[in-house]
Amino acid sequence: MIAALGFLAALLSISVVWPQVWRSCRHRRTRGLSPTSAWLALGLNVCWFTFGFLIADRAQMVTNAVVGVGNTAVLVSLLITQPRLRTGAELRRTATGALGLATLAAGSVAAVRLLGIAPATVGTALGTVISVVAMAAALPQPLSLLRDRGQDLSGLSPARWRLGTGACASWASYGWLSGEPVVWMSAGFGLCCAVVVCSVLRAAQRTGTPVGTLADVRPALVAVAGRWNDGFACPAQARAVLAA
Repeated sequence: MIAALGFLAALLSISVVWPQVWRSCRHRRTRGLSPTSAWLALGLNVCWFTFGFLIADRAQMVTNAVVGVGNTAVLVSLLITQPRLRTGAELRRTATGALGLATLAAGSVAAVRLLGIAPATVGTALGTVISVVAMAAALPQPLSLLRDRGQDLSGLSPARWRLGTGACASWASYGWLSGEPVVWMSAGFGLCCAVVVCSVLRAAQRTGTPVGTLADVRPALVAVAGRWNDGFACPAQARAVLAA
């Protein structure tokens, strides 16, 4: 049962980003997206890819490479459709955290290459730090929605956040049953944030605020199914949940 739950959680984690990619890139809808969250998602992908490299976890590397491509596409679409986000002041406000994560990843590799510290030791430390950062990175999107309840939400994909809710719930259960506190605490926090976003989107639909539809993203879910293989179903996958 635990293995099946982990498989389901990993599948959902890989699928999470693609409905938003379809919405943002195919339809050029980005209203309501948090630029800070978009930058942090990419920065976390870089860190978790580096973590996988340091501990020789191929599944972690492949997972974050695939999800990183999706997050990059969403970020590029966001910057193209909203030129104000490309100004120096906005980049300093929204991208500083991602730059810090990239610096952390580069410093970890440098510690191994230049200082001769064991990769496993550096990887463990890096994983601990970014597990905490990942929880904090889940906050900007729900907070931005709660601060301005009247904003245009047409760029947000409800399917992405429903999948995210399912993924986090699955990983929280998996972590609890398998006795991995970092997994269930991180996923549990992400679950709370995803539920908040889903609630806001649901309320917006009831009041007529523009919100993305599930029909817009079905082709993306079909496309991502072709990317799945058994190599992704591992506990390390949990660390990619909040990065998506």
